[in-house]
Amino acid sequence: MINKNFLKTGAIFGLLAVALGAFGAHALEPHLIATGHLDTYEKAVSYQFYHSLALILVAMLFEVLKNKWIKYSGIAFIIGVIFFSGSLYLICFTGITTFGAVAPVGGTAFIAGWLFLFLATFKS
Repeated sequence: MINKNFLKTGAIFGLLAVALGAFGAHALEPHLIATGHLDTYEKAVSYQFYHSLALILVAMLFEVLKNKWIKYSGIAFIIGVIFFSGSLYLICFTGITTFGAVAPVGGTAFIAGWLFLFLATFKS
């Protein structure tokens, strides 16, 4: 059995990463190049996609590891995508660089998610 909520969220995040990547490559690219935000946008899409896959991994491991750390890992990856990638998308769409102050919260959540995944490998 897998955790369907993490699986669904990972699938939606993955779908959105591909859609936003395609949208950025085709419709937004001239704007992103003109504003100097192409690298920022690509980083947002990449981190979202990596952590979509990580969330799917967490969903698959959820019943095998059966401890609080695997749950915390999935939650941290979700928070990371929302705050890290979300803040970078906001910078790209609005031009308001102040949103960048939120990115470290997401980055810290990503790091915590990987740490929690490691901790989940130990039997409690």
